[in-house]
Amino acid sequence: MAVKLEWYRVFKEVAETGNISLAAKNLYISQSAVSQSVKQLETALQARLFARSPRGVALTGEGQLLYQYVRSALGLLATGEDKLSQAQHLLLGTLVIGASDTVTSLFLTPYLEAFHREHPGIRLKIVSGRSAKVLSMLRSGAVDIAFASSPADSALACWPCFSTHAVFVAGSGYACDFDHVHTRREIAAFPLILLERKASSRVFLEQEFLKYGVTLTPEIELSSRSLLVTLARIGLGVAGVTLEFVQEALEAGEIHQLRTDFEIPARSVDLCTLRDVSPTAAATAFMEMVQSGSPT
Repeated sequence: MAVKLEWYRVFKEVAETGNISLAAKNLYISQSAVSQSVKQLETALQARLFARSPRGVALTGEGQLLYQYVRSALGLLATGEDKLSQAQHLLLGTLVIGASDTVTSLFLTPYLEAFHREHPGIRLKIVSGRSAKVLSMLRSGAVDIAFASSPADSALACWPCFSTHAVFVAGSGYACDFDHVHTRREIAAFPLILLERKASSRVFLEQEFLKYGVTLTPEIELSSRSLLVTLARIGLGVAGVTLEFVQEALEAGEIHQLRTDFEIPARSVDLCTLRDVSPTAAATAFMEMVQSGSPT
């Protein structure tokens, strides 16, 4: 016979009150329902749990042993229900976000600040990584939300956040004509500074050049976007960078953009979740904030 959770709730109430009628009153059920639940539990466990007397009921030795575990188990269930309720009302919980350091720094920071201010009980965890890494973590359930460049996966639900544009830059003292309009082959002939091959933006850039029969062969490959600007600034070559991520350096005159007779198609940085998995309350609230475009 399967044991029903409700029988344990009744058992605990009877054990603590020592009285069938009082237990029935506290549980808002009839005395007969209480007696029946106790009897069914004893039958299912093949144990006598209560000793009955005119003054009420008292736990037997077997009943006392069971009571210690039932009290703990029901207490844990109550705690779990309370924690779940708090999480649903954004009073506690954890939100894990996957994003590159650059996206976190230049896009997510105001949203993270606003969300933390509005929901201080939610612990924010940021997992850093390029698009491929954070999308892999999203699929495995290691992150709740991922920010990635132009993902193409039917298993994902994606919302565009902002567009990025690839351009080429060099230090102000670099030996090139910044007024000249460069072709793809002229760009490819420079000592190039690019991100490492596994970076999605590097792959995309190479593919766009290959469409026109031009191969990019960098002299320097880096894992850090900031180093692209640093090495270009000191004159080590022409760097392929994301325009939106180097605006500060351009405005400060640390680097200058080369003119070209072509444009690299824009890419989108998207907010991504798993299509068939309902996001947590915290994830939903953060997504709504980002989708509104206003970190308030």
